[in-house]
Amino acid sequence: MACFLVPTAAAIVTTAVSKKLPEECHANWLNSMLWGGVVMLAVEHVAHGEVIPYPPFLTASLREVFPEMMRVGAPMTLVIFLAWMIMITVAAVMSKKERCAVT
Repeated sequence: MACFLVPTAAAIVTTAVSKKLPEECHANWLNSMLWGGVVMLAVEHVAHGEVIPYPPFLTASLREVFPEMMRVGAPMTLVIFLAWMIMITVAAVMSKKERCAVT
């Protein structure tokens, strides 16, 4: 129902601070993964009638929404951050190998 709200909040924060991060962090990768997931999940929830275009927007009560956000949204967002960290680690290793091969 509302699992996409957790990555939405993370995407808003990372987009706001991405200009302050060094280029090696590839914040654009993280933002692309977060925003892409948010759009995909929002479309899926709209298609299943769980999100409606008028208030209260969610078809479930807060009592049902909050546990889903913690059970599904938070782990999903953590997995996105973990995948991003793996990606930047691999990119750093590959970049070092390229520098060593050139010199």
